[in-house]
Amino acid sequence: MTEEDTAQLAQCFASQAHALAQLSIHLYGNLGAGKTTWTRYLLRALGVQGRIKSPTYALLEQYELDDHSFEAYHFDLYRLEAPQEWLESGLQETVQGPGLKLIEWPQKAGELLDAPDLTLSFEFLPTSAQQRQVRLTAHSAAGQQLAESVLKCAQ
Repeated sequence: MTEEDTAQLAQCFASQAHALAQLSIHLYGNLGAGKTTWTRYLLRALGVQGRIKSPTYALLEQYELDDHSFEAYHFDLYRLEAPQEWLESGLQETVQGPGLKLIEWPQKAGELLDAPDLTLSFEFLPTSAQQRQVRLTAHSAAGQQLAESVLKCAQ
């Protein structure tokens, strides 16, 4: 998966904006695997203007879409050292509320985070540190419908 492929995949997700409005998507992968890059492409494709920065230090960046149809929340839990810190962050209501929730490093919250609608796993290919692949796994009916639509678009 090249950077152009990453942008195309994000565009396929954005073409299903109506389906994204209430979803939770967990993003897995090693550092540099493409989670934040894909998220930036998605937010830009959804119409977010201005700087899209990684929430590594703040834990959360909130974005309002140009058409104001819904808000997008980008979480990065990399800096959490224990699941208890997730509880102490006070962000549970945001994750359980309306809007698109994109959560990098969800495993850092342990069992305290609700199951997502969809999981994207970014992985380096064993043959090349430059080539990546992404695997979509649905965990709800809404996630399954979105995954099917995105895969059709990406072909």
